Amino acid sequence: MDAMLSMLSRVVDIAMAVLGASLGASLGAGAFVWLDDVERTMLGFSCVLMIMTFPSFGIYQSWRGKPVYDLLLRVTIAWLLVESAGVLLTFSIHRSESLSRLWLMYWAACTVGLFIVSKTVIYTALKFLRREGFNQKSVAIVGSAPYAHFLIEQMRGRPDAGFSPVCVFDLGTELDAKGSGMEGDTLAGVRIERDFAQLVTQVRKSGIRELWLALPISQEQTIHRIVTEFRDDFVNVRFIPDVRSLSFFGHAVVDLLGVPAINLAASPITDIKVLPKLVFDRVFAACVLLGMSPVLMAIAVLVKLSSPGPVFFRQKRKGIDGREFEIYKFRSMKVHAETAGHITQARRGDKRVTKVGAFLRRTSLDELPQFINVLKGEMSVVGPRPHALEHDDIYKDLVKGYMHRYRIKPGITGWAQVNGFRGETDRIEKMSGRVKLDLYYMQHWTFGLDMKIVAMTLWKGFAGANAY
Repeated sequence: MDAMLSMLSRVVDIAMAVLGASLGASLGAGAFVWLDDVERTMLGFSCVLMIMTFPSFGIYQSWRGKPVYDLLLRVTIAWLLVESAGVLLTFSIHRSESLSRLWLMYWAACTVGLFIVSKTVIYTALKFLRREGFNQKSVAIVGSAPYAHFLIEQMRGRPDAGFSPVCVFDLGTELDAKGSGMEGDTLAGVRIERDFAQLVTQVRKSGIRELWLALPISQEQTIHRIVTEFRDDFVNVRFIPDVRSLSFFGHAVVDLLGVPAINLAASPITDIKVLPKLVFDRVFAACVLLGMSPVLMAIAVLVKLSSPGPVFFRQKRKGIDGREFEIYKFRSMKVHAETAGHITQARRGDKRVTKVGAFLRRTSLDELPQFINVLKGEMSVVGPRPHALEHDDIYKDLVKGYMHRYRIKPGITGWAQVNGFRGETDRIEKMSGRVKLDLYYMQHWTFGLDMKIVAMTLWKGFAGANAY
């Protein structure tokens, strides 16, 4: 089925390239026109090159359970490279003078648009069919009960990916039945098989095409035995190592010096997918600072008149990978001296807070200067909130996963803030709840989630009962 879809995808892509070329020529002429000889030659060359190039970008691999934006990014880059190669061809045969630059731009834009629409439609249609029970792949899992149960729940939680668990093979080790979902000879409703020969027979006779090895890395002999057994069968044997206890994040496999490596403790947002976030941060911060400059100046004057001292409050905070930076806020308290190594958080009715400062804190207007930090690249618009260094020293040993928050840039607003965790963290439970939501954000980050958080922040407003 996947092979047929891959072939169909190739045909559709060629059709989109041809249609894009025709639309580009018609848009350039203002009416429907046929392609001339040079344009047809370039189109033919580009289609041939596309057939050879697109597979190397992974465009025709199975995209079950994978994000569509990755596919769209790949096909866009691949097509622009193909069209660029076509332009170089026209130069090499000395026909570039008869090639319309306007047509090239229209062709590139139209084809990229058609690719995005067609890929999205096909991807969405396949997800719908899989949710309805069609185009499913049967999966046999080899591993212990807790991790096998986790994978079963993952498959059932994503029916659109098209994976259906049919069997779990118990290696003969003692399974912890408590909390694992085991009931007799089933695990979460999936049959448990304990005889290896019977597993082999079932995989071959039942047409199972996915065999997932949910094993610890130490089970090298077992992995080798299974791979050897199915070396002549058309079964996808996938090793999904059980390393959940070693890290807080999903374990992305990366290429390191040509060798696959599993990130056990590394920033979960490091590749080209973060580019929209970087661009958005700078543009949004610049727009806020320029658009609200009269408000910022007015606040600065009020802060200066409220009590003696500087306009800005500056304090060292940790940024991405623990790098320290100086955060900016409008000063909301009277100037006072803190005990070395100790920071007293503002409390309700705190006498150190000025009247202007109380309003600024309640409305979060004191946070506006942090857009300067965003513009400097020290912070992001959305991310975990940075805390005072003294608080970091306290909570890193009390709250599990606390320091992992600094694997990405801290933010002005975040998933924890829009879910009610703002203001003073006077109890461990409050900080634990904030950290839990921060780690959830890091594990599930997408640019779309950032936009959702920004929208929720604007909708709910910056004011909060816990901000004082």
